[in-house]
Amino acid sequence: MNVLELFKGITTFVFDVDGVLTDGTVLLLENGLQARQMHVKDGLALQMALRNGYRVFIISGGSSEPVIRRLQYLGVEEIHLGLKDKLKFFETIREQLGLNWNEILYMGDDLPDIPVLEKAGLSCCPKDAVAEVKMVSKFISSVKGGKGCVREVIEKVLKLNGHWHYTIEVSSR
Repeated sequence: MNVLELFKGITTFVFDVDGVLTDGTVLLLENGLQARQMHVKDGLALQMALRNGYRVFIISGGSSEPVIRRLQYLGVEEIHLGLKDKLKFFETIREQLGLNWNEILYMGDDLPDIPVLEKAGLSCCPKDAVAEVKMVSKFISSVKGGKGCVREVIEKVLKLNGHWHYTIEVSSR
């Protein structure tokens, strides 16, 4: 099967944070805070997916209030951080929503992501994912984590389904 056919049937995006939405670097600041950076092109793609009725879930073993605030600002409501067992958590959500694995795109970059990648209908990873993740991924992005890999997969799904169009939301005031 052509991998593009798998992109066409996606209704739900699930993304890891560190190494996918960020480049995996944690900047340790003098005040004890840890800073991460996210790419604005990934942010716009997340907004476009949500505006077109796709489900977007963020799941991560780590936890960061600034990450939560950024994702909420973009309109993402399903943010689940501090997870010990990503697969168990997502199997519960999948069953509650009545989702089939074949309509789920999961993007991860490191060893804790492998159990979900093995189940997802479309397993994806950034260009700089670890070798074990690349081995189980059906699609390897041409872009590194935190540099637009999320945009790349969302754009493919939306374009294949005729949903890739930018509109400005104007207030009705």
